[in-house]
Amino acid sequence: MTESFRDFEHDGWADPHVCVSYDDLLSSLTTQSIGPLLDAAGVKTGSVVLDVATGAGYAAGAALARGAQVTGIDFSAEQVRMAKQRFPSASFVEGDAGNLPFASAVFDAVVANYGVLHFPEPERFFREAFRVLKSGGRLAFTVWGTPQEARLFGAVLGAIDVHGSMDVGLPGGPNMFLYADASTSEAAMASAGFKDATVTQVPQTWRPSSSEQILLTVKTGTVRMRGTLQRQHIESLDAIDDAILTALEPCRNGRSYEVPMPAVLTTATRP
Repeated sequence: MTESFRDFEHDGWADPHVCVSYDDLLSSLTTQSIGPLLDAAGVKTGSVVLDVATGAGYAAGAALARGAQVTGIDFSAEQVRMAKQRFPSASFVEGDAGNLPFASAVFDAVVANYGVLHFPEPERFFREAFRVLKSGGRLAFTVWGTPQEARLFGAVLGAIDVHGSMDVGLPGGPNMFLYADASTSEAAMASAGFKDATVTQVPQTWRPSSSEQILLTVKTGTVRMRGTLQRQHIESLDAIDDAILTALEPCRNGRSYEVPMPAVLTTATRP
C-alpha cells in the first residue's frame, strides 16, 4: 500500500529523536511567533484555548501563563508526552486536527503554531476550528514565509534543486508554503465560514551557533526536509551540504548565523 502524506508525517513526528532534535534545535525560532499568535487570538485571563499541533506545548504553556484554560492536541503521542512533562498544568490529548474530539462552540480561541503545513487536508482543520469555536471566537495560525523570505528553506530547496532531486518518492501533500500567500489564506478562511481574516508577517531570526547546527537541524529536526535529504543519491550529499552553507554565507557572523525566518500569521473570527 502506498504511504499517505498523513502517515508519513505521523511516522516522522512519532520518532522521539525527531521530536527532541526539533525541540533542541528549532524551538528558539518557533517560539518567537507565540506572543503575536496569542495576541491575534485574543488570549487573556479566563480564555478557553485549544492549541492544535501543540508539539512540545510551548504555545499552550504561554497561554497558560496568561491565565487561560488550555487544551493542547497533537497526533504524535511522543509530542503529547513531552508537552505533559513540560507543562503539567495544561491538558494535552492525542488526536487529529481534521477530526477534533471536542464539542461544538466550546473554545474562545483556537491556535496552531506551524501546524497547518503538516496537515494532509488543512481545509478540514479550518472547518473543525470553526465548529469548536464559540461565536466571536478567533482562529490564529502561523506558517513559514516563502523560501525567498525564510532563508533556511530557500537554501535547502535551492541546493536540492541544483545538486539533487525533489522527486524522491515522498507521498504528495499540500504545498508547504501554500498559506504564506495572503489571498490563499483569506479565501480559505472565507470558505470555512470565518469573517474578518487578516494576514500579517512576523519578523523572526534563527541564530544557529555553527554550520554544523544548520546541517544537523535540516537532517534530524524536520520531517519533510529530512525525508527529502535522506533519499538523495549518496554522491550528491556533500554538494548539497556545501550549497546550503554557501547560500547562508551572507547570514554568517563569525561562526554563528543570523538567518531571517519570518512567519506568516493569519487570524479570523467565527461570526
